[in-house]
Amino acid sequence: MAWLLGPFFCRTLLGFLCLNALGLAVEVKVPTEPLSTPVGKTAELVCSYSTSVGSNFALEWSFVQPGKPISASHPILYFTNGHLYPTGSQGERASLLQNPPTGGVATLKLVDVRPSDTGTYLCNVNNPPDFYTNGLGLINLTVLVPPSRPSCSQSGTTSVGGSVALRCSSSQGAPKPVYSWARLGSFPTPPPGSMVQDEVSGQLILTNLSLTSSGTYQCVATNQMGTASCELTLSVTGSRKTGRRRPRRPMGAATFGRMLLLLGFPRRPLQRQILEKALWRGPHLPARRRPPSPSSL
Repeated sequence: MAWLLGPFFCRTLLGFLCLNALGLAVEVKVPTEPLSTPVGKTAELVCSYSTSVGSNFALEWSFVQPGKPISASHPILYFTNGHLYPTGSQGERASLLQNPPTGGVATLKLVDVRPSDTGTYLCNVNNPPDFYTNGLGLINLTVLVPPSRPSCSQSGTTSVGGSVALRCSSSQGAPKPVYSWARLGSFPTPPPGSMVQDEVSGQLILTNLSLTSSGTYQCVATNQMGTASCELTLSVTGSRKTGRRRPRRPMGAATFGRMLLLLGFPRRPLQRQILEKALWRGPHLPARRRPPSPSSL
């Protein structure tokens, strides 16, 4: 085993000595924390490096949108042969604080940042014959944007006893805004459980509507950059009878019995005779004499 490790160790050591003889390592350092800048302001992205700058030194800043791979990045500016070359639409607003960036620092300055500038920025240093240990640095930039004026809408049944959903959403805002609904004016507090809202989706659910649910509702979108609001008027239609209903009189036994006789019940003659006698006597009256039948006269 030792005779196998010996040549391998020698080759590794020899390679390391050769690389050091050819050049030094390229080491790029960038901040580890994400960067946040308000819209319209200036962002400064710091990139430092260590290498022996020579005639082959080159530096490039590039950008990739959120959710896309690094291979999809496009250049903003690059420095080579002692000259700085801005490229693309962002290049018109980009520059280097250190020009030429040959002193170990190459800070990118981006003025008038826009929401579309949110993404990942790549600082890439290339300096042959120096070999790479970490020649690439990544910085995540978020452009802070206040919420845009939200849009309010409603759906559902706006009659008494029904349910409606009030919705609120802003098309812009970074970080993503949270939403809160409130009813304008002084009104009775709704019953527990009849009013439920979601701060993330901006939805307010109103159940078991009454006429007192009518009114103006306001939605406020909020993030660390500001607030914006919209209003919606809810009109509940229909009414419920509030008077006391007159109780129905229960059907008497005599009425029920006559209904049975009219319907042909009971079918057996003896049962019908018993029912007829009971109806003739009445439930609380003494027996009455039946009029004599014509056959007995």
